Amino acid sequence: MSRLALPPQVLIPLIVACALFMEQVDATVIATSLPAIAADLHEDPVALKLALTSYLLSLAVFIPASGWAADRYGARTVFRSAIVIFTIGSVLCGLSTSLGDFVLYRIIQGLGGAMMVPVGRLVILRSVPKTELVSALAWLTIPALLGPVFGPPLGGFITTYFNWRLIFFINVPMGILGVFLATRFIENVREEDVPPLDLKGLVLSGVGLAGVVFGFAVLGQELVPLWVALLVGGIGLIALAAYVHHAHHTPHAVIDLRLLRYPTFRAGVVGGSLFRVGIGALPFLLPLMLQLSFGLSAFASGLLTFAASAGAMIMKFTAAPLLRRLGYKRVLVINALVSAGFVAINALFTPFTPHWIITMLLLAGGFLRSLQFTALNALSYAEVEAEEMSRATSFASVAQQVSLSMGVALAGFVLEFMRGERGETHVTQNDFTVAFVAVALVSALSFFYFIRLPKNAGAQLSGSKPELADPRGEVEHP
Repeated sequence: MSRLALPPQVLIPLIVACALFMEQVDATVIATSLPAIAADLHEDPVALKLALTSYLLSLAVFIPASGWAADRYGARTVFRSAIVIFTIGSVLCGLSTSLGDFVLYRIIQGLGGAMMVPVGRLVILRSVPKTELVSALAWLTIPALLGPVFGPPLGGFITTYFNWRLIFFINVPMGILGVFLATRFIENVREEDVPPLDLKGLVLSGVGLAGVVFGFAVLGQELVPLWVALLVGGIGLIALAAYVHHAHHTPHAVIDLRLLRYPTFRAGVVGGSLFRVGIGALPFLLPLMLQLSFGLSAFASGLLTFAASAGAMIMKFTAAPLLRRLGYKRVLVINALVSAGFVAINALFTPFTPHWIITMLLLAGGFLRSLQFTALNALSYAEVEAEEMSRATSFASVAQQVSLSMGVALAGFVLEFMRGERGETHVTQNDFTVAFVAVALVSALSFFYFIRLPKNAGAQLSGSKPELADPRGEVEHP
C-alpha cells in the first residue's frame, strides 16, 4: 500500500469508486443511446424500456443477498467477482443482436452491480478506522456525483460519432483496473458467525418483484400476448403475498418488513417510492422525446439532459443547511409538489423551445429533486437502531430500484396506450406530453404521505447521520 503513498481512507474508497463510477456512467449513457440501439436491433424504441427496467429490477432482486455473500465468502472475493460479472455483462450487451439478448445481458449486469456497490461500501466500513469514516465516504461520493454528469454527453457523443456498442466496451479497462487494485490492496475480511441465507425469502421476493414489474412492463406490447402479461403479474402478486407471510415468521428475512414500524422509515420507503416513480421515468422519456420528436442527435440530447445531474451535484453542497433551516417535513411536503411540477414541465417543451430554457429548467429540477432525495435518505434512518442499519439500507435500496423501474414501465405503458388509441406505430409529441403529466401526478401523490409526518420529524438527526444513507446517491437519474 505504501507504493501508492496514499492512506487507507483515501486509497480504498478510490478503488471502490472505480467500480461505482463504471456503474454510474453505464446507467446514464444507455438512456441517451436508446433510439440508436432500437434502430440497430430493429426494435420499437419504446420497447427498449425493458433494457432499463431489467437492469433496475436485477439490482432490486440481488441486493438483499449482497451483504450475506460478503460475510460468507469475504468482501474482496465478492467485490472482485461482482466487477467481473458486471464487465462480462457489459461486453455481452455490446455484442447483442436482439432485444431478448440485450435484456438478458442487462440482467447479468444488474447482478454484478447489485453485489458491486453495496459490498464496496462494506469494504470501506470494515477497512477504514471509524475516525476516518466520514472522510472515506466523502471520497466515495465523487463518482456518484461526476458519473451522471459525464454519462449523457459521453453516451451521446459515442453514439452519434462512433457506435453505441462502444459505450459498453469502455467498461472493460476500468473493470480490469478495479480487479487488479482490489486484489492488490483490499483484505478479504469475512464474518465468523454468518446466519443462514433466507433462500426461500430471496426466491419469493425475487419472483414477486420480477413478476409484477415485468408483467406491467410488457402490458400492451406485442412482445407477448395479453394473457401472458397478466399471468406473469398475477404470479408476482401471489409471490409477494407469500413473502409477506414468510417475512413475519422468519427471524432473518432477506427484506425485513418489521422496519416499517418506524414512521420515518415507512415514509422514506412508501412516500419515497411514489416520488421516485416520476424520477425513474425521466431518463427514459426525455432522451426519447428529444431524439424522436425534436429530431436531435444523441450527442445534442446528452448535452441537454446532463443539466439535471449538474443541478443535483450543486444541491449536494447546499442540502444540509437548507434542511437545518427549513426542517425535514417542510422540505419533503413542499418540495414533493414543486419537484413533481418540474417533472410535468417537460410536457411543455416543444422543438422550438430554446435550448437554454430547457437547460435551466432541467438544472433547477435536478437541484430540487436532489434536495428531496437527500432529505429522504437521511430521514429514513432517523429512528433505525444501529444493529438494524444493514437491513434498513438493503430494504431501502430494493424499494428505490423497484420504484425507478416502475416509473420506466409506467411511462412506456402510457406511450404505448396513446399510440394504440390512434392505431399508429409511432409516438407523437402529444404522447410524451401525456406521459410526463402521468408520471408527475404519481410523484405528487407522495405529498399526502409526507404531510402525515410529525412536525419535528428528523429533528434528532446529527450532521453525520446522512452518511448512513446509500452512498450511491440518486443523482444518476436526470
